[in-house]
Amino acid sequence: MSATPVLALRGISKRFGAVQALTDVDLEVRAGEVVALVGDNGAGKSTLVKTVAGVHAIDDGTIEWGGRPVRIHKPHDAQDLGIATVYQDLALCDNLDVVGNLFLGREIRTAGVLDEVEMERRSRELLTTLSIRIPSVRIPTASLSGGQRQTVAIARSLLGEPRLVILDEPTAALGVEQTAQVLDLVERLRERDHAVLLISHNMADVKAVADRVAVLRLGRNNGVFDVATTTQEEIVAAITGATDNAVTRRTARASAEEDQ
Repeated sequence: MSATPVLALRGISKRFGAVQALTDVDLEVRAGEVVALVGDNGAGKSTLVKTVAGVHAIDDGTIEWGGRPVRIHKPHDAQDLGIATVYQDLALCDNLDVVGNLFLGREIRTAGVLDEVEMERRSRELLTTLSIRIPSVRIPTASLSGGQRQTVAIARSLLGEPRLVILDEPTAALGVEQTAQVLDLVERLRERDHAVLLISHNMADVKAVADRVAVLRLGRNNGVFDVATTTQEEIVAAITGATDNAVTRRTARASAEEDQ
């Protein structure tokens, strides 16, 4: 893993009118690393992601890319750097097939004519490289399962060879098998040396694939934890700002019963 972060946020602040959404937030993500960004509703996760993706310009602080300061004022700025964001709504067109969705806006043309053969070839190659199982690249996207749709959206984000992939709640509303498919793909992104920023409310998913967990609370940093050495209770306590909650009480009861 590289010592220099692919992305480093230094003292990021963002205000919307009278509302201070982010205050002095720091965050680092390195190549070959999955960092989970967690926090309660309203903690500032979405705002922070949108500042990196170029949806919102920061008010204060510095964004560093590969160790140098950069300015991200619009989504194209982020894309040009090598930042790909897969939002929760996926932005897939149900009336198009998998190939059509993968190359939407990036169509390959030969002599001014769409090169369907080449786009299909590259689609198969990309999905095979990522071990994504789709019945056919010509199947309508509307007929895919939730997990398959999510993997197609992630695969589409990789066509530009991004260095950082941001995944916004990628397993929300998915079943167990579909969730496993998506988490397997996150693992493969790490193996391909991508930096991954994963936004999630699901602690089981976070513990399964993340290397580190960054907690936001009320728009501020409230801890960065190494998943291998941190309990779920510690992360939940950082999210809620309280050491006494349902998770910690349940753990305490279980420990008490074992001691009896």
